[in-house]
Amino acid sequence: MKKIAYIEIDNHHAEVALSFMEIMEGSQQFSVDYYFSEKIKKQVGREGYIFVSDSSMIIDQLKEKKYDLIVIGTVHRFFNTFQAIVQRYNTAVIAHNLNFVKASKFGLFKNIFKEDMIYRLKLWLKEGLFCVPKVYETAKLLVLDESLLSEEYQFLPIFYNKNFDKTNDEVLTVVIPGGVSQKRRDYKKVISKIKELENQFKVGEVLENKLIEFVFLGKVVEKDELKEITDLERALEYVNITYFTERVSQTDFEKWMNKADVLWCPIQRNTRFFSQKEVYGLTKMTGNIGDAIKYGKMAVFPADYHSELGFIVPEQKDVMTQFQKLKTSSFDFQTDYNKATVQAKLEKILEGLISI
Repeated sequence: MKKIAYIEIDNHHAEVALSFMEIMEGSQQFSVDYYFSEKIKKQVGREGYIFVSDSSMIIDQLKEKKYDLIVIGTVHRFFNTFQAIVQRYNTAVIAHNLNFVKASKFGLFKNIFKEDMIYRLKLWLKEGLFCVPKVYETAKLLVLDESLLSEEYQFLPIFYNKNFDKTNDEVLTVVIPGGVSQKRRDYKKVISKIKELENQFKVGEVLENKLIEFVFLGKVVEKDELKEITDLERALEYVNITYFTERVSQTDFEKWMNKADVLWCPIQRNTRFFSQKEVYGLTKMTGNIGDAIKYGKMAVFPADYHSELGFIVPEQKDVMTQFQKLKTSSFDFQTDYNKATVQAKLEKILEGLISI
């Protein structure tokens, strides 16, 4: 049996680490040790071969065992540590921002002074920011969205459909997964559409289903967004909204995702990471794709988001009527995204990474 170490000490992408753990459970070809920061271990909420780690410990921990492959979940800091790992071991890195992956030392230096300067100076002076190009050049690169694969990037299939039992409910439940921040998603448009629906109810121009709830399934990040949502809540009489001011627990997340009739994913196509422009669907994956697969939900994306996936639906002008229709539609997630099929694909990729 081949041995793999999965590292996530960057305190990001706990959901990716959890998905990897879940899909690898029961594998007859690979055993996996997980090296997580305290924060990631707490968020994952799992037991097993999990070792608490950080940038000062991980290299010594890896020396104690012989691994056929190291998979690093996130390389957004501790670059000098990760450079030492990729130079010593057969390593694959999950790439989340492809323009950042290609950033030059000069480009990284310029971006230090654009925002978050104190934090970025720390990355430069203490964590080896300029090692970024060498880390990504040395490691094998992985992406989690099949539309992003190329000669440079291999697709790592880790999302599978859990085939939850959906409880039928008269309420039309529209879930908007992700942290509530205008930087990543167009919440102003969401709030505007909800206000329009409220006005339709007031004048009698209602949907067939008069019971509707919108769930902002993520922590409200900024004070401005929180004020907009609380003001909206006070103004609503016919439409119900649910939101969270703290990080959503895994239990609550699963409860609402299972209850959802449809996902609304109003992502901003253009975003930035380390002041590098990134484009969802072209250089960056949205985690909402994994959410839709895992929980078996149709997902409404902006009309300009191109996807070949059958469960990704372009948003229509009358999005409320679209939600109503999607409540009674379905997509066969089990054919391509059942656990056995996805696990077999993943094992084939991992075997290839070890053999190269």
